[in-house]
Amino acid sequence: MAAPPAPRRRPGAVPVAALAGLVVLLALAALAFGRATPGGLRDHGPAHPVTPPPVPRPLWPDLAPSPSPTPPGSGSAGATQAPPEPVPDLTVPGRDLTAVDVRALLTKDPALTPEERRTLGTSTGSDARAPEIRAPEFRDLTGDGRPELITTVTTPGPVFLHVYTLVEDRVVPILSVQVQRTFNAATIGSDLVLYESTGVYVRTTSHYRWDGVRLVLLERKDEGLGVLPPTGPTGPDSLQTPTATPKPAATPSGPDVVGPRPAPGGAVPSPRAPEPTSRPSAPTVTPEPKR
Repeated sequence: MAAPPAPRRRPGAVPVAALAGLVVLLALAALAFGRATPGGLRDHGPAHPVTPPPVPRPLWPDLAPSPSPTPPGSGSAGATQAPPEPVPDLTVPGRDLTAVDVRALLTKDPALTPEERRTLGTSTGSDARAPEIRAPEFRDLTGDGRPELITTVTTPGPVFLHVYTLVEDRVVPILSVQVQRTFNAATIGSDLVLYESTGVYVRTTSHYRWDGVRLVLLERKDEGLGVLPPTGPTGPDSLQTPTATPKPAATPSGPDVVGPRPAPGGAVPSPRAPEPTSRPSAPTVTPEPKR
C-alpha cells in the first residue's frame, strides 16, 4: 500500500512556533529599550534658564568710587613712611647683636620718647629711681636666621617695647610701641605677638610681622576671658541681700479686744475663748503590712 502524500504548505505560510518565538523576542526588546540602563542619559524635561550672578549697581554713578581697603602688613606702611635709620654713633664689632650694651643702645636711639629719656637720665644721677630695662630677648623675627634684640623700658607712666635688627654692623630699630604694664609677649615662628589686658574681662592680642622693612601690625583682636562681670552691687555688703523684716502686729489691749464697747452703765460681757480657726486633722491610719 502506498504512503499518503505529505501535506503541502501554502506559499507564504509561517509556522506557529516561529510566530511565538518572534513575539517573545519583540517583548524582550521592548523591555530592554524601555528600561533606563544604570549611568545612562535620562530626560528630565526642559532645562532651567541660567541666571547670571547679581552685580553691584551704584545709586549715584557720578560719584567717585571709594578706595578698596588695604589689609595691614601689605607694605602700605612702608610706602608712606621712610625706612628706619640706623642708630647713630653705634657700631657692632663682629656683627654680634647679643654683645650690644642695651643701655647704651637705648640712650643713643633718637626714636625714644622724652619720658624714656628722662627716665634713663635719672638713673645716672642722684635719683634712686632706676628705670626697669628688661633683659633683652633674642629671636629671629626677620626670617634671615639671625636673632633680633627685644627689650622694654618701664617709665613711671607707660611701658615701651623696642625691637632692633642688625644690618651689616649697624643697629636698626624696626619696632617701637607702647604697651600695658602687665603685658606679655611671645613669638610664633618669626612673628611677634603681644598680649595686653585692656579691660577687666578683655585681652587684646596684637600680631606683628616683618614686611621687609619693619615689623608691621598684621592683626589686632579683643577676646573675652570667659568670666562674666558682676551684674549686682559690689562690696562686702553685697554678699547677702538684705531682706525686709516684717514688723510684729501690735497687740490690741483694752476694751477693744472683746468687741464693741458696752453702753454706759451696761454690763460688761465676759470674754469667750476664741473659736478654733481650723478643725484638727484626722489621724493618719497606716495599713498593717501583709503577712
